[in-house]
Amino acid sequence: MPTASTAVDAWPAQWLRGVLDLAVLAVIARGETYGYRISADLQEAGLGSVKGGTLYPLLARLEETGAVVTTWREGESGPGRKWYAITPEGRARLHDDGERWHAFASLTTTLIPDAVATGDPR
Repeated sequence: MPTASTAVDAWPAQWLRGVLDLAVLAVIARGETYGYRISADLQEAGLGSVKGGTLYPLLARLEETGAVVTTWREGESGPGRKWYAITPEGRARLHDDGERWHAFASLTTTLIPDAVATGDPR
């Protein structure tokens, strides 16, 4: 299993694109947070570094669809930050899409080891 420091090289980009919305919602569901902290939490979870050019447009889409709401807060010792909180619609999406993702991951977890175990690279 890759560590947080190696995950950026270990996970193909298309895998991350498939689950990143869900992972970001899961982080926000823990409690109000801001972009840099979301990125750090994803990295600590082992997903690797998520650049701002990927994260902030995703957060804007989540806001546009009503999955999160934002508030602007002045910084205590620096610039202000946009904070994100999950909405009831976002929690429903996290639940529903989370169940679907879990089922999908279970299918691939069953399918792929059988192919790997044969050792046949065809």
